[in-house]
Formats: sequence, C-alpha cells, structure tokens
Amino acid sequence: MLLLLFLLCVMGYLVSRFRRGRGGWLFYGLAFVLFVASACGPLPAWLLTHLQAPYATRPAVTWAPRNAIVVLGVGTSRVAFTGQVNPTVFAGGRLAEGYTLYRACKQSGNDCKVIVTGGDPFRNGVTEAAAYGDVLLGMGVERNDLMLETRSMNTWQNAQFVQPMLTAYMPQRVVLVTSAVHMRRAQKYFEHFGIDALPVRADYEDARLTLFPMGWNMSLTEAALHEYVGVLTYYMYNAFGWNAPPSRYGAP
Repeated sequence: MLLLLFLLCVMGYLVSRFRRGRGGWLFYGLAFVLFVASACGPLPAWLLTHLQAPYATRPAVTWAPRNAIVVLGVGTSRVAFTGQVNPTVFAGGRLAEGYTLYRACKQSGNDCKVIVTGGDPFRNGVTEAAAYGDVLLGMGVERNDLMLETRSMNTWQNAQFVQPMLTAYMPQRVVLVTSAVHMRRAQKYFEHFGIDALPVRADYEDARLTLFPMGWNMSLTEAALHEYVGVLTYYMYNAFGWNAPPSRYGAP
C-alpha cells in the first residue's frame, strides 16, 4: 500500500513537472483518497470482510480414526540479549487453535497428529516449525503426535511439502489452521496439491473506523492486499503453466 501511494505521488510529480499542467493533482488526489480510506478504516474493513467472512464461524469437526491438524507458520522473532527464537505475536492464535483442536481430537479417542509447517525465512537460526513445536509440546501435545515440516519458505511450499507427510500418514480428516485473513489463499494452495482440508480459522482481524489515520488500519490494508495479490498470482501462474501440476492426492 505504501509503495502504491509513493508511486502515485511520483506520477503526480512527473506529470506536473514535465507536462506543466494540472494533471498531476489527479494523482496526488487519488493518493490522498487511498491514504484516508486505508488509514481511517473503510478500505481495510471492506477488503477483510470479503477475505474473512467465509471463515468467520468455526465448523464443528467430526473426528475420524486418523486425523491431521496442520498449523501454518507466520514467522519467528529473535529475543534481544538472550538469542532465543520465539514465535511472533501473530502466531498465538494459530498455536492456541491448533492445541484446542488437538485436545478435542484426543478426547474423542482417535489418532491425532499435529503438523507444524514453516522453515526459517527470517534467518533467525531456528525454523518456525521447531519454535512452534516447542510451544505445543509445552502446552501438552505428545511428542509422538507432533510432526515438523522445516523446509518451506512460503505458503505455497507449506502445502507442497506437507503433502508427502500426509501421504505417508494417510489421515481420513485433515484440518487446516491459519488466520482468517490468510485462509483463502492457503486453502487454494492446499487444494492445488490435492489436500481436502477443513478450514478452521484462528484469529480474525477487524479494522477500526476512525477520524484520524491509524497505522493499524494501514497494516491491515497491506495484509489484505498481499492475500489478494497472492490469489491472483496463483491464477496467473496457472494460466502460464508456471505452477507445479495439480496433484491428485486426497485423504481416503
């Protein structure tokens, strides 16, 4: 979003500078309108509604004899002075939801695995899967029920590298856990690799409608646009044949 605003201002300057007319103010005006709509809440509220609404209500999960709960990573943070690497603040909802589902699954008397997926894209020296796995173990997930996918650097690879783990385990029920804002893109990628997963959202974001600009609203706009671009990129790559061929994998 900030890049778009910057480009609009640059275009406004160039038009004003070289055409010596008032056309540049159109770009300045558009940048101002987008900034206000974003920072004061209307734009992110609209974008988030269309992304998150299908996942607002958590579905009731019918557990099968074999179940896999896939938790997607969302980064790690290095703790100053200690060198520890922890999940980011944005991971709390995913970890809590993943453990809640695991506990419900275990109470049903069925076999349950938690698959945490995420490499080390931030180069903190510890993978997301390892950092999140330590937290889940501390929460009560049994070590034999925890599976770590440590190579993926993005959501596409999350789906790509989790697929063979699911193929080996062959669950009858796969549950996908991520943020509501991220779920549409994540589900699309998992479906591409033949994974029919039940989407269960963790956190759910909402914008604040304010009279004065807020950085929180700008951040939400950025996050929402990132998801829309990711979905559009998926369709574009499919059209040009740049994606890996769709897989026929599916839980029996």
